[in-house]
Amino acid sequence: MLNALEVFTTVVVGLMVGVEFSVAFVMNRIFNALPEDSGQLGRSHGGRMLGAVMPVWYITSLVLVAIWGVAGWHHQGAGLVVTAGALLIVSVIMSILLLVPINNQGKTWTPENRPADWKEQMKRWDRFHYVRVAVITAAFALLAAALT
Repeated sequence: MLNALEVFTTVVVGLMVGVEFSVAFVMNRIFNALPEDSGQLGRSHGGRMLGAVMPVWYITSLVLVAIWGVAGWHHQGAGLVVTAGALLIVSVIMSILLLVPINNQGKTWTPENRPADWKEQMKRWDRFHYVRVAVITAAFALLAAALT
C-alpha cells in the first residue's frame, strides 16, 4: 500500500510541476507574443482558470506528501520526503503571500480597466513564479529520489 501511495503522490506532484513549468516557459511566452490585447486577456483567463484549480492541487500534493512522510517514517528516503514536504510548504506560503495577490488583480483586468503598469506587475508575478517552479521541481526530484 505504501508503494502505491509513493507512486501516486509522485505522479500528482510531477503533473503539478509540469503544469506550472508550462505556464512559466510556454504559455506566458505565447501570451506575450500575441498581438494587441490578446496576451493580457489570455493571462487574465488563465489566472481565473488556474487560480481555481491550483490551490486544490497544491494542498492535495502537500497532504499526500505528509501522509507518505508519516506512513513511511521508518523507511528509506523518509528524510527526502520530509524535505520535499517542507519545500511544498514554502511554495504554498510563496503563493499566498506573493503570487495570489497579483493573480487576484490580474484575473479581473480587461483592456478597459487594467492599470498602466500591468506589464510590470505581470513581470513581477513571472519572477516569483520562476522561483516557485524551482522550489516545486526540487520537491518533485526529492520525491522521485525517495521512491523505494
